[in-house]
Amino acid sequence: MSVRTVENEPARAPLESIDPIRIGEGYYLEANGPVAGKPYVLLRKALERSAKVAVAKFALRGRERLGLLRVRGDAIVLHTMKWDDEIRDPAALAPKVVEVTDDEIEGAELLIDRMTRDDLEGPEFVDHYTDALAEVIKAKREGKAPPEAPQQAAPAGGVVDLMTALRESVAKAKTSRGEDATVHEMPTKKAASKKTAKKAPARKTTAKKTVAKKTSRKPRSA
Repeated sequence: MSVRTVENEPARAPLESIDPIRIGEGYYLEANGPVAGKPYVLLRKALERSAKVAVAKFALRGRERLGLLRVRGDAIVLHTMKWDDEIRDPAALAPKVVEVTDDEIEGAELLIDRMTRDDLEGPEFVDHYTDALAEVIKAKREGKAPPEAPQQAAPAGGVVDLMTALRESVAKAKTSRGEDATVHEMPTKKAASKKTAKKAPARKTTAKKTVAKKTSRKPRSA
């Protein structure tokens, strides 16, 4: 990738002062020859000691862009940035006014605590598509049949909504603390079952009375 610097004096700013939505793809920058080695190292060390990032203009694919320079290890990384008119206003996308209770917010926090992890390592963070594509290309080069795609296992349970996950998270958190984790439901179904049980004996009694009347009428007609 060919990058041409437009401004030689980039502005310095704290990283937290830049909205992450403006930061795009990242590219490693390399010093162009021995002469550029000293300015490269000098800029890297200055940014590293000041704990700041640099913002500068540069040209990429014939277009003037805005870029963010930050230090990663012994190298400088250039991130493309979006201009103000390239960022969509989130006001039109936000949902309507929704009321949430403190208990619901607390349940969401407990759910976040349960899902928090210290790293992003594991099979769920591996690019399986790229690995599978590499195996297919290798098989075609060797004249072999491409490997069959593994069948994905069906999910163990159904789709769980957020509120159900929050209730389960609160119950597990309370259980771990030794608190009462009993979830009390509205007694709508219980009340309906009691009414049905009371009506059933009345129907049986009515049926017995009807049979008794019919039996008593037969001797009179004879």
